[in-house]
Amino acid sequence: MILPRGQQLLLPVSPAFMVASLLVALALDLLPLGRVTWTPDWLMVLLAFWSMHQPRYVGMGVAFALGLAIDVHQSTLLGQHALVYCLLVFGAQALQRRLLWFNPLWQALQLLPLFAGAHLLAVAVGVLGSGVAPGWQSLLAPLLEALIWPLASVLLLAPQRRPPDQDENRPL
Repeated sequence: MILPRGQQLLLPVSPAFMVASLLVALALDLLPLGRVTWTPDWLMVLLAFWSMHQPRYVGMGVAFALGLAIDVHQSTLLGQHALVYCLLVFGAQALQRRLLWFNPLWQALQLLPLFAGAHLLAVAVGVLGSGVAPGWQSLLAPLLEALIWPLASVLLLAPQRRPPDQDENRPL
């Protein structure tokens, strides 16, 4: 694969780092913040990131299992977050080849409709299951997730960045 101009060749990702980052995102989503609807879904951002960058390791199975864990913790309709996360991973993997050519800011702009669609689906399933609609503040969550994306992208790719000009005798 030809790399976009200015993009660095990355080292392979450590599976332990991926698992640790997903567990940290799960822990952030499990914080007892009450019924705050505008908080970003950290797990959604990391699932989209890792399913784009490492689709062989993080796919719909991981998204389904983590979605069920969130459903059990939040006492929501069983499968609500699992469905949303699986469709989000599907969308991220479908857009993967195109999105990886852009910098993180443009990726965030193109992922904003995907995050908004995921939240819209979660709200629709929640309203059908419980009959209670969240307020307008829930519209802020996809915007915050899109704002988090560039920072998450830089932080999660940092361990894989190869230092430039390691050795003068080797071309890579």
